Amino acid sequence: MKTHRLFFCTLFFAFVATAPDLFAAGPRQTDSVERLRGELEYIFSDPAFTSAHWGVAVQSLKTGEYFYLRNEHKAFMPASNMKLFSTAAALLALGAEYRYVTRLQAHGLISAEGVLDGDLIIRGCGDPSLSGRWENDKITAVFERWADSLKTRGIKEVNGKVIGDDRYFNDEMLGLGWEWDDLTEYYAAQISALTFNDNCIDVLTSPGDSLDAPARLRLEPETRYIQLINRIKTAERTRPSFWRNLGTNQIQCDGTVSWLSKGRRDRITVENPSKYAAFVLREILLQRGIVIKDEAYDVDELPGYLPVEYKTTQLASHTSPPLSEIVRETNKESDNLFAELLLRTVGRETGNEGSAKGGEAAAKKLFEPAGIAPDQFYAADGSGLSRRDLVSPICVIRLLRYMRQQETGAVYVASLPVAGVDGTLKGRMRGTAAKGNVKAKTGSIGRVRALSGYVTTRDGEELVFSMLANNYGVPMASATHVQDLVCERLANFTRMND
Repeated sequence: MKTHRLFFCTLFFAFVATAPDLFAAGPRQTDSVERLRGELEYIFSDPAFTSAHWGVAVQSLKTGEYFYLRNEHKAFMPASNMKLFSTAAALLALGAEYRYVTRLQAHGLISAEGVLDGDLIIRGCGDPSLSGRWENDKITAVFERWADSLKTRGIKEVNGKVIGDDRYFNDEMLGLGWEWDDLTEYYAAQISALTFNDNCIDVLTSPGDSLDAPARLRLEPETRYIQLINRIKTAERTRPSFWRNLGTNQIQCDGTVSWLSKGRRDRITVENPSKYAAFVLREILLQRGIVIKDEAYDVDELPGYLPVEYKTTQLASHTSPPLSEIVRETNKESDNLFAELLLRTVGRETGNEGSAKGGEAAAKKLFEPAGIAPDQFYAADGSGLSRRDLVSPICVIRLLRYMRQQETGAVYVASLPVAGVDGTLKGRMRGTAAKGNVKAKTGSIGRVRALSGYVTTRDGEELVFSMLANNYGVPMASATHVQDLVCERLANFTRMND
């Protein structure tokens, strides 16, 4: 019966979109809005969602009129709609042209013979771009350039350590309320002010020589930092699984890979990203013929380590793309780690601490001019992975409305996925009036489905909307279906003879 009801709703919306005259009482604009409100009330009252809570708000940016409200002031888990707040805070606090700078420093004197009598330090500042994402997929490109810089300076030997310094942020590697069984997955990568390759290792799996033979595994970047336990067999189907033993960099690889497979890539989180970056840099320097006498360390392994500034020399640096590009990547692809780094950067750069708590405190102040009271917004993390995040639909649309009016508003809107075109909405709403029209942020964690953003009606009237579903018992696809139907209806809406 639930399936039949959802199917009927689909037919109902298609019918009212294609045969509007049957529902129109005349050209009065209020009739069209009232009818739309009735249609939305009908769909959100579907018995299939009896166990669920829907929070919805739809407002005209032109007139300020609310087209529809449902539990608009109630607190909901927003899932990745939290990124709307993290990226907005970053743009408001830092500006679209803000860039991160990660520095490679020498702590000690460099002799005429090219010997550094001291340590190499990588000073992290929250930069998410130390990866192949902006380097034509060459993961170690930045580190290789740094190795070339050292050789150009004539440095042949480092008589000390390679140290990853992540103290720009507080030492909280996981978001508050994250679930332990997510911690192997790329979307729950550890958080660090020194981030390299999204704090993941890429595992490339290909079939062995024959059925039942062990699969071939390869790491990118190639490093001894990770230990693979390979139990994957060559078979008829590809069904691998990976589990990183928590607190270690030992990855158990189980399951099968098809003997016809051309290979696959999986991303697994690493333990201690700061040390990971230092470790891989040390390996690259050794490969380039630079002697390193000591090992790689996370600065936290060296209690009381405080480099003397007058003995510290900058050898190389990496400047990130502008914040506008990082925000775009965060929202289009719903990148959790990027959102976490942005929130902590806002906290640190605004005079608070480099933590989720510091970022939340800064964001609350930044959002007050939007009409969002401090007690209406709770950010346990920056990504929405935590089930302790809470926002209301009315706060979401207030944020969207406010950002549309800001200097960075165009950058913010352009960062959102476009229905049927790109990002996390690429496969949705194709063949409808919503395609290429709806610009919105998706969100999903267990029993949570969210969609909030902008849509333009047939009259050219821009609307902001937020749809937050919590605690539903139907498949997630059903909640997605409802949200897509509503977006299509809003895109087809006209005030006259709708």
